[in-house]
Amino acid sequence: MNQSDKQRVLIVGAGPVGMVCALALNRQGIAVTVFEQEPGPVKDQRAASIHPTTLAMLDELDVTQAIIPRGLISETYQFRDRVSGRLVAEFDLRRMADVFRFPFVLQYEQYKLTRDIAQQYANESDFDVRYGHAVKTIEQFDGHVEIVVAAPDGSEQRHRGAYLIGADGGRSTVRKAAGIPFEGFTYQERFIKIATSYDFQQGNPDYAYRNYFSDPDEWCNLFKVRGEDGNGLWRAIFPTRADETEEEALSAGGIEQRLQKFFPKQGSYEIAYVNVYGVNQRVAQTFRRGRLLLAGDAAHVNNPIGGMGMNGGIHDAINLAHKLGAVLGGGDDALLDRYSRQRRHAAVEFVQAQTIANKKMLEEKDPSTRQKRFDELTRIAEDAAGARQYMRRASLLESLETANAVE
Repeated sequence: MNQSDKQRVLIVGAGPVGMVCALALNRQGIAVTVFEQEPGPVKDQRAASIHPTTLAMLDELDVTQAIIPRGLISETYQFRDRVSGRLVAEFDLRRMADVFRFPFVLQYEQYKLTRDIAQQYANESDFDVRYGHAVKTIEQFDGHVEIVVAAPDGSEQRHRGAYLIGADGGRSTVRKAAGIPFEGFTYQERFIKIATSYDFQQGNPDYAYRNYFSDPDEWCNLFKVRGEDGNGLWRAIFPTRADETEEEALSAGGIEQRLQKFFPKQGSYEIAYVNVYGVNQRVAQTFRRGRLLLAGDAAHVNNPIGGMGMNGGIHDAINLAHKLGAVLGGGDDALLDRYSRQRRHAAVEFVQAQTIANKKMLEEKDPSTRQKRFDELTRIAEDAAGARQYMRRASLLESLETANAVE
């Protein structure tokens, strides 16, 4: 193994977590190779909310100032009761300007963030991104890892590196190769995401860019992104019914019925895209096994209510890059066990707990319990100290502070 391979880090997965981790490592002078099985950057309509804590981290990598003009600044977010139509609570991140360098959420699709990093920084010898390369085998040795990948031309290539990071999603090849259990559960219902060019603020000018609607039968998240052309799209996420087939959910009638139930208007909606997907709440038993490391969805998955999945994954990436840089610089590799403890703590105690609680609040069926939860949320939002504490937790600041204190 040549000298560069002894210090090179291999990363599987060129999504936002893998690419941010690669950039953070590369900024420390560490050579990285990223392998992505898809033939090019994937234009997937997944996460789009970048929290203040994450914007601060990306700013250290000279990314934030470049993407702010391309996204939508969302300073407030709302919780509403669909049944009564009333606003239950609104939280304003501008009240946290003394805490957050960027006191807002940036609505910016994850595929754009990934594309930005790839276009500006990648494809040099020390930051090598290889699309169309699927990992076939993974082996660990005392001082390095070796992988075999299938290249686009059908040939197989062998690569060596000091460590291998799995940022390859919920079905992670790296996690499976490491034999790490993925503990948790799968929701019975699936989620459906519907995007439309209709501007909901035309009929409801008091809506924020991020809105959460509670309903005992069918809750909804509604938020706005710029879309590919920059003219703006609104995404609505609903749960499917237990007895509903995917064909029924994706039918024109089914899509229209869902939107009209929550947001009745004259005429039908123009749909940009729609998809149905399963949702899990799972955390890997450990984020490290020898020279194999996990980050992002490979390490933990959760429901999207609150926009914590991608943000938590980027927090993994930054934490891991700092510790791995120290190890490659001669530090004790026990730092990587600390990475696992810290970020697993954040995933279990904060991201999992908060996203599960968010879903339970939105779908609560018992009228008295729903009202009690609404009253409590209203009280928190109207109390300055309570609102600040809520926003600290919802923006993952509390999770960072608590997890980083774990030894």
